[in-house]
Amino acid sequence: MSSELVSPSRSLGLICGSMPVGPNNRITDVSDVTVGHFTLIDGDQRTGFTAVLPHQDNLFREKLPAAVEVINGFGKSAGLVQVDELGSLETPILLTNTFGVGTGVNYLIRRAVSENPEIGRSTGTVNPLVMECNDGYLSDIQAMALTETDACAAVEAASEDFEQGSVGAGTGMSAFGFKGGIGSASRVFELAGQGYTLGALVLANFGRPGDLVLPDGRMPHPKDFRQSEERGSVIIVLATDAPLESRQLKRVAKRAGAGLARLGAFYGNGSGDIALAFSTAQRIMHFEECDVIARDIIAEDKIDLLFRAAAETTQEAVLNAMIASPAMRGRARNKRPSLADWCTANEA
Repeated sequence: MSSELVSPSRSLGLICGSMPVGPNNRITDVSDVTVGHFTLIDGDQRTGFTAVLPHQDNLFREKLPAAVEVINGFGKSAGLVQVDELGSLETPILLTNTFGVGTGVNYLIRRAVSENPEIGRSTGTVNPLVMECNDGYLSDIQAMALTETDACAAVEAASEDFEQGSVGAGTGMSAFGFKGGIGSASRVFELAGQGYTLGALVLANFGRPGDLVLPDGRMPHPKDFRQSEERGSVIIVLATDAPLESRQLKRVAKRAGAGLARLGAFYGNGSGDIALAFSTAQRIMHFEECDVIARDIIAEDKIDLLFRAAAETTQEAVLNAMIASPAMRGRARNKRPSLADWCTANEA
């Protein structure tokens, strides 16, 4: 299927950058990566979990190189300190609302222990990775309604084909005064005659109303918004099959910020903006038998291709999250309008 048909932003003629896109224009264009959602819409609840599985084997035993870039640290995520220190990823990645982090942590620990009974006994503990945004404008976050069973459902639903918009962790999110949510995009490139992919998945819940800049230069201004300051957050997950070590992945993650800036974001005081990047090219064995191991990495002077891909995919993924999300009314009758509706009514 043409990426033109599977990208919400491209269906409206909004093109981010110039690099070629992957076959489905999603993070799952990176081989072995899958994404799943659990969505809760009930009464005042507009929330959920989104799971990213970096590969389909035992992640604790076969870790992946990873890195995190904290663009602005107003956030309550779990697991980022160890990723930053050790440069590796050893559980699926869960995205959820701010008060769902502890529930997600407990589920990931139980999942890892069930697969690896030696955790906390004959070997070290496990580093569960859960990242969050605050969906409290549209959802009753104080209810703490999400359960470990819901987190498990998101992981078990993971596949190459997944929905974008108001699903999973993105169900109750807002962006630039419009409805936000989950979005994804990908780019392909060549190094030494071999093809590689970089994909992004975002949880978009950030941006001051009126600041959004579309790729064609238009600046949508949502009606009836109450928020005038930047108080949201955005989580960006970048995956690539190019061989990078953790230091290089941190450099790539940093460039996600360029994609946010293209949209008009300035990383406000109350915004938790975090980018995590990982590579599927080579695995790190938990029970490594060698004292010294060899790794392939790309030459530093070729990394600009990945920098550009990170900026372009982040920008497009945010737009896809917003355009795929219809208008929604939630807690206290609060409402977020749809960017797609605005674009249709204000054609360029």
